[in-house]
Amino acid sequence: MLRLLASCLTPRWIVSATVAIIGLISVGLMAQLLQDNAYAKPASDKLECDNSISLTSVPVQSEAPVIHDDDEFTATSSGEPKLEKATFMMLVRNSEVHDARSSIRYVEDRFNKNFHYPWLFINDEPFSSEFVKMTRSIVSGNATYGVVPKEAWSMPDWIDRQKAEECMNTMESHKIPYGGMESYRHMCRFFSGFFYRHELLADYDYYWRVEPNTQLYCDITYDPFTFMREKNKTYGFTITLHEHESTIETLWPTVQDFSRAHPEHIHPNNALDFIVDDQKSITEGSYNLCHFWSNFEIASLKFFRSQAYGDFFDALDRSGGFFYERWGDAPVHSIAASLMVDKAEIHWFYDVGYRHQDYMHCPEPFAEFHDSGKCFCNPDQNVDGKSYSCTNEYLRMRGDLGGQ
Repeated sequence: MLRLLASCLTPRWIVSATVAIIGLISVGLMAQLLQDNAYAKPASDKLECDNSISLTSVPVQSEAPVIHDDDEFTATSSGEPKLEKATFMMLVRNSEVHDARSSIRYVEDRFNKNFHYPWLFINDEPFSSEFVKMTRSIVSGNATYGVVPKEAWSMPDWIDRQKAEECMNTMESHKIPYGGMESYRHMCRFFSGFFYRHELLADYDYYWRVEPNTQLYCDITYDPFTFMREKNKTYGFTITLHEHESTIETLWPTVQDFSRAHPEHIHPNNALDFIVDDQKSITEGSYNLCHFWSNFEIASLKFFRSQAYGDFFDALDRSGGFFYERWGDAPVHSIAASLMVDKAEIHWFYDVGYRHQDYMHCPEPFAEFHDSGKCFCNPDQNVDGKSYSCTNEYLRMRGDLGGQ
């Protein structure tokens, strides 16, 4: 047997086998190299907290994807989508990095992996290098990190601090949600009147607010920002709820005073029927506590930067209700949108399955959203039909299915 093996190992045979083995190894190495290059990370891993950071590179496509219908994104000749002047925006603390990453992952997987819109992260203190590293590694677009200006996260000089602290202590003793938290009030005031003034948002026309620890349950194959622009929409939401009355006891009287002082800011085709029952006027009706849950909102920054909204916020801010009570940005945004824009410009993103904390919107038609595999939420947990939802008030205002 050994003699037979030795007779086979001729010099010519050894050379041929060696060449074949080297060829196979070369092919394998080339395939691995191509695979590695397709998903290569940027060479630099420098962390910068105040500048726009270019993130993961995208595999090169030889041609644009085929566009079948209006539900698919529109691409340029290079295969990249045509982007609006828009960004995701998250107000988040360093300690919430894992909740932030969870939300980012949902948004990227369900939508942004095809579009690569930028992300803007804002904190009331400088971001840690750990937060920057752990968030920029999972976004597909650029990432920018900024700090809330001091004047937007502090009590203004016209607020009586002693009175405010007494009010907070009273609300906390009555177990009102976030009643004793000053930081929560700063957050509500920031989102009510300052976020759209932040210098890092200056170049954008639209924003999509994302909260830490939120989930998206449906594939979004079109561009909501393009939809907003093409359909002339100003404010988009997914969930409507009733506000805690004890947190906004003087908000509506303040709004009524504003409407008397500035009738020019009230749109003639407004959505008053969403926030006031029985078809009563602003001054005669009572606020029914309905609001769009603002932890998910896609909206026009032009609206918030308008003279009308600026006058509105200034009137609310001067009244002291953000600190003497606990006015939330959700009712503030909702009342402003309901009074100052055409009701046709308010859009229900019914097809966006969304959850935050105990509340979830889940599109219900099975054939369209579930049998197709587009969504994976449980319609039985949908908040829309619950007694604390304001879906019926919204549909009543629209007089139809709200643009489902």
